[in-house]
Amino acid sequence: MAINVKIVSNVEPKAKPVNVVIKGPKTKVLEYRIDMRRTLNGDIMVFDHKEIDIIILVEKKKVVAFAKDSVSEITYGAEKRLFDYLKRKGLVQFDSVEGGSVHGSLQGVLLESKEVDNVKLTLYEITRWLDTEKPYLQDDYDDALGDHLINPDEEMSTELGEVPHEEEKGSILQRSIFAPYLYGRYTY
Repeated sequence: MAINVKIVSNVEPKAKPVNVVIKGPKTKVLEYRIDMRRTLNGDIMVFDHKEIDIIILVEKKKVVAFAKDSVSEITYGAEKRLFDYLKRKGLVQFDSVEGGSVHGSLQGVLLESKEVDNVKLTLYEITRWLDTEKPYLQDDYDDALGDHLINPDEEMSTELGEVPHEEEKGSILQRSIFAPYLYGRYTY
């Protein structure tokens, strides 16, 4: 890409304004870091998220999100946020997002483009989505949430202060000779 710039000084009485002419294709180099691997068949696996793994199936033109460890509301929420983001960016067909063949997975079909490489653009948009997921990915988030619940500030606490625990609560006695839920076993 060639850029021609002509700068003229104010000393010349009939100076022309500065002209910038860009010749060549409009390309922009984007650099980003992401924890990913390419499989033997060419699919791309992204491992940067704490709860889910994302796979771009290159030949099938699909994006699939799997739970890392166990399926829960947290993993489903992350998968849903990913596909909502990809739908808003125009990368995934709106009516194609569905549950995958693996339990707890979501998948969607990539839209095709003649102008850009949709796999590279999808990978770039996934990295941008991961940047928006930073609050969910922080290790301190769970600790801060637990600390907020255990030790609330003045605004979120009551006026009762410390409430002492009672020896026994409720109507079911746990220390009797036939305690409930023990199926006849003695508790002494």
